[in-house]
Amino acid sequence: MEDTIIKIEGLTKRYGSITAVDSLFLDIRRGEVFGLLGPNGAGKTTTTLMLLGLTEPTAGTAFIGGFDCTRNSLQVKKITGYLPDNVGFYPDMTGRQNLRFTGRLNGLDGEALEKRIEEMLKKVGMWEAADRKAGTYSRGMKQRLGIADVLMKDPQVIIMDEPTLGIDPEGMRELLGLIHRLAKEDKRTILISSHQLHQIQQICDRVGIFVKGKLIACGSINDLAVQLRSAGNYVLELEAWPNDRALERLLAGMEGVKRITRENGMLLVHSDRDCHTAVITALLTNGYDMRRLRQRGGDLDEIYSKYFEMAGEQYEGYTDKRKTFRDGIRSAVKAKIGKR
Repeated sequence: MEDTIIKIEGLTKRYGSITAVDSLFLDIRRGEVFGLLGPNGAGKTTTTLMLLGLTEPTAGTAFIGGFDCTRNSLQVKKITGYLPDNVGFYPDMTGRQNLRFTGRLNGLDGEALEKRIEEMLKKVGMWEAADRKAGTYSRGMKQRLGIADVLMKDPQVIIMDEPTLGIDPEGMRELLGLIHRLAKEDKRTILISSHQLHQIQQICDRVGIFVKGKLIACGSINDLAVQLRSAGNYVLELEAWPNDRALERLLAGMEGVKRITRENGMLLVHSDRDCHTAVITALLTNGYDMRRLRQRGGDLDEIYSKYFEMAGEQYEGYTDKRKTFRDGIRSAVKAKIGKR
């Protein structure tokens, strides 16, 4: 595809007996916000490390802007910016001074440097706080300054690791708006590695779900919901009165219904087809008072949880020994990419 800027083919990384990334195939388009989703240890940071050319894959290839991430890592770094999950600055220097330091490292100087600093501070909404020491900034302010820092070299691609982690609601709103503008107005490609589903849902054009190094689903949120339903995974939330065993038996006997479960006082009707209309008819015919009826599957958290279930995993509390590699990888990325 002509508009593909990140192309990954069969990318694999093994650490001894552990496969951190398992035969990943993925195309990401120019100007797209793509969310790489998964729990700690799923392989997201290992993928980032290979894209940045900081470790060689065991197998497969990855390209950014047509450059091989392993063989042409310097060219990749010139067009790619990286924002770590805990961006650091010299605390006794102002935001402006920190950006000036970064600009000089990227070959800028004089009037061109100062002009670039002013433009980036205004773009990320940090102009008024530019001359305060970075040590006084909130986490949200540091994240916005971090984006300005990344933008100093005018990258085509920005990779962000958990950018919304630990930010207050107002800072979250500002940061998400900024990320959206970077993609839609500046036409930059944004790859976000995260496990914060609600925030990601607001800005991502597409998402990929990672489990144990494998990409088990990829597409827009609507596409993923449709895929689940087409595979016979319908779940209908129901509240009705009386909420008795006779109601469960009535629903369980309907065509296409696989099982009935309970959750927080609600009945969940699991079926291989859309039973919405049939359930309404059955309730009215049998004298039940319907109080709530909703088809699950349109929310990213629900989609995420269902794909985990299909992969034989539990969404909650998913951890394994790959966490050791994840922590080491993040340290390596910060040491080699970070300028501070």
